[in-house]
Amino acid sequence: MLEKPLIIVALGGNAISKENQEGSVDQQFENSRATAVSLANLIELGFGLVVTHGNGPQIGNFLLRNEAAAGAIYPLPMEVAVAHVQGGMGYMIAQALTNELSRRDIDKAVTAIVTTVRVDADDPSFLKPTKPIGRVLGKADAEKYERGEGWSIKEISPGKYRRVVASPMPKYIMEIKTIRRAVQAGDLLVVCGGGGIPVIQSPREGLCGVKAVIDKDLASSLLAVDLDASYLMILTAVDYVSIDFGKPTERQIKSMSADEATGWLAEGQFPPGSMGPKVQAAIQYLRSSRVPNPQVIIGPLEGASDALAGRIGTRITR
Repeated sequence: MLEKPLIIVALGGNAISKENQEGSVDQQFENSRATAVSLANLIELGFGLVVTHGNGPQIGNFLLRNEAAAGAIYPLPMEVAVAHVQGGMGYMIAQALTNELSRRDIDKAVTAIVTTVRVDADDPSFLKPTKPIGRVLGKADAEKYERGEGWSIKEISPGKYRRVVASPMPKYIMEIKTIRRAVQAGDLLVVCGGGGIPVIQSPREGLCGVKAVIDKDLASSLLAVDLDASYLMILTAVDYVSIDFGKPTERQIKSMSADEATGWLAEGQFPPGSMGPKVQAAIQYLRSSRVPNPQVIIGPLEGASDALAGRIGTRITR
């Protein structure tokens, strides 16, 4: 039985693919091994651990590969692409963490579970795609893919564009009973990769996949509530959450309450596609959690144990 405090660790895209890299499998394995060091530090401190991860760069590259192979082999629908990427990334993270634990004489294997997440068929995001995936594009490439492939494109900063897809709210993790049993047995897991494979409940067909990518932080929040986790740790590329980001008045926030986070979110301090979903996930977890003192930590990947100790990162409490 699990007797240690449980942490849900949501890994950002930088955990597997760095912004300045091609993103090859060798590079992803190298980054996974570095990430495993931070995760193993948490385990060595005595915490139970369930890992989730994003898939923005990887799913974008997978879909580009789809387009490049058009005419030579049948394309894969987006939800199947999410499943493929989830399996591959889960394999890398689980193997890297198992090996790191072995180096520390910790006899534990890490298991990746391919996870599906139910969403509502009438979620408004299907009409207004907002979730960025894939690499940054120049204007010419963005216009080419918009015209030729029918992609929805968004300018994320002057002259820089990315493909955007629907990002419906996660409602139910289909494998939650299996995940809960494994956690209670003390197992280490990688689940809800890329936010989970999105499915809807069809009156005729039952469960069926849909063309979307679920935000991994919102799925991680749902998971943390379902598993009664003590902590939701969102590891990303910044040391702190900031308000007035990019302005002369920018200020790093070391701690805030759920009410303060809600107010700043409503003011537009945390934009969609970057810090917004992370703060929204934190608020949802803190409002819904059944544990006495749930906490959210948003901080840098390399400093996970320091963030847990309060030496870096932003801590959000109820």
